[in-house]
Amino acid sequence: MTLISAGTVVLGDSVCRPGWLEIDGDRIVACGSGAPPRVVDADFPDGVVVPGFVDMHVHGGGGFSYSTDDPDDVARAADFHRAHGTTTTLASLVTAAPEVLLTQVQTLADAVRGGVVAGIHLEGPWLSSARCGAHDVTQLRVPDPAEIDSVLAAGDGAIRMVTLAPELPGADVAIERFVDAGVVVAVGHTDASYEETKRALQLGATVGTHVFNGMRPLHHRDPGPALALLEDARVTVELIADGVHLHPALVHQVAVTAGSDRVALITDAMAAAGMPDGTYQLGGLDVEVSGSVARLRERSTIAGGTATMDALFRTAATGLEAASDSALRHAVAMTATTPARTLGLDDVGALAPGMSADLVVLDRKLQVRAVVRRGVWAAGPG
Repeated sequence: MTLISAGTVVLGDSVCRPGWLEIDGDRIVACGSGAPPRVVDADFPDGVVVPGFVDMHVHGGGGFSYSTDDPDDVARAADFHRAHGTTTTLASLVTAAPEVLLTQVQTLADAVRGGVVAGIHLEGPWLSSARCGAHDVTQLRVPDPAEIDSVLAAGDGAIRMVTLAPELPGADVAIERFVDAGVVVAVGHTDASYEETKRALQLGATVGTHVFNGMRPLHHRDPGPALALLEDARVTVELIADGVHLHPALVHQVAVTAGSDRVALITDAMAAAGMPDGTYQLGGLDVEVSGSVARLRERSTIAGGTATMDALFRTAATGLEAASDSALRHAVAMTATTPARTLGLDDVGALAPGMSADLVVLDRKLQVRAVVRRGVWAAGPG
């Protein structure tokens, strides 16, 4: 049994100052506000304890990619993000040739069974060529039932989310097939109309992939997918709140109007996250990183992110001195609780008895001091 106390602990919807929690093995067994019930094992009087972050859209980091057939690369990418507080990762794959995609799915499925990552996110290959972003346009294709069945078989239950463009021929059938298989369907990299997006939501899509990025822009006579996603209370809205993909004012307004129970902050990080500027690859395409902004060498298109979830948390919470209890609660929701609920991960995303012992210890400036995953302590970055 390990008893942890801190000056601030976010327990569910409550911000406890001070607070405590007790861990037995890989589970939280008790928690509360005020003084701890016995002598503590770890005390952080100036610290802030929050649930481990849940990143539902990330392609790699620390120089390593999830689009690989090397399990060591998968583990190294996950370890990099774990040091920054991400205790639950949905490993995202970009568009690839059919045989390459199947191999990558099989590699990640093994990582899911080994507890390295929590599941697989297929971002492609069933995307719009007009809104493909940093995906290989030569490998985009329409949904094919046989390929979908092959991918699901290769994943063997590990595929948790798929992003597709609902205007493509065969998309309706694909959405229904994935929903029937228990896979979360996201609308993204799409040139769909407002009406086509509404149709996808009626069929069971429940997520907007990095809303505003990689989709038809909002227009007063042609609202497109963004409005359809934002106005539907059933939809979780992904936002890349790194200051590059979206203007901070837009992130703030969406969080206020949609609510933190519908917004999931994502890194969309690629291998260059945490690395120096230079040349990297994303799905076989060359990416140049300059000033921590990743762009395709050929098209100057933004190619994923380089931020980590702790940075997004700091952005949402605005720093401890300025952060109210409400700001901390909303930051926790958008970086942990909402993405966990969206993916159907019932034992992560919050600090409460019976939940997995996944937590992040932050200092006064909300920098990562330590990380606990499944009851095991790890140091933060650096």
